[in-house]
Amino acid sequence: MASMKAARIHEFGGPKVIQIEQIPIPQPGKGEVLIRIAAASVNPVDYKIREGKFPPVTAKQLPVTLGRDFSGMVEQVGSGVEGFTKGRRVFGMVGGDASYAEYAVIKAAYLAPIPVSFDFLSAAAVPLAAQTAWQALFTHGQLKAGQSVLIQGASGGVGHFAVQLAKARGATVYATGSEKSKDFIKSLGADYVIEYGKQHFEDVCSDLDLVVNLVSGDMQQRAWSVLREGGILVSTLSKPDAGRPDAQGKRGVFFLVEPSGSQLQEIADMMASGKLQITLDMTFELDKAAQAQRYLEEAHVQGKVVLSIVG
Repeated sequence: MASMKAARIHEFGGPKVIQIEQIPIPQPGKGEVLIRIAAASVNPVDYKIREGKFPPVTAKQLPVTLGRDFSGMVEQVGSGVEGFTKGRRVFGMVGGDASYAEYAVIKAAYLAPIPVSFDFLSAAAVPLAAQTAWQALFTHGQLKAGQSVLIQGASGGVGHFAVQLAKARGATVYATGSEKSKDFIKSLGADYVIEYGKQHFEDVCSDLDLVVNLVSGDMQQRAWSVLREGGILVSTLSKPDAGRPDAQGKRGVFFLVEPSGSQLQEIADMMASGKLQITLDMTFELDKAAQAQRYLEEAHVQGKVVLSIVG
């Protein structure tokens, strides 16, 4: 049986538990596609899975191959798949975990073609982070043109997409970030950049329609105070405490991103038209997956961290 290289864990723990192994190449079933992976992005959820802090992945499921999104080429299609042929450049979320590998199987419904002007490294940075931003802003946050939004943690993978998507929708964007990231966030189109070490966002914005919380700490609960009545606080980290006095008349949402090929196609169209730029902070080889996760955890990342897997 043909084998492939993959970055896997057999136990939860620090970066050192990641092992590079040879495992069988998976085969696509009905409605599925086998992808020869060119690059995979590194996301905070990846090291949360590695640490055992992401509840959907339990010890009973170990060992697992890490990674949740990728770019690559179609290698083989399962029965019932239309529109994807061998050699087509695609990107997407796997829907589970397994993109830190040379091959992965994905549902065809989760795929979209890569715009011709983008390489594999840039494309790999998009699916999970951009769809998380999209769903935070539009699916759960219901953001519309003319409204206002605060994005907490605007320089990271999800944040840097959220700023651009919100501006493209016609919203007024407030964004928090460090002094180091201020110019970067401004370049993404944010109307107001709030340096969290020097300013309190409560002193800069109020009566907002939406807050997107992407950073831990007390910023999530403080965000209630800057929302208008009927405003929405969306978090990718934990469920906001709706019992607080300043949360009355407002709504809190916690969600986990869901893969969608049709949604990714809309994002791809924005990429192709120049409305969505991708920033790569650092690239690592697959063999350096542990170092890549450590870097994402410890560095002040601007944009995305990506693994280069095959050419």
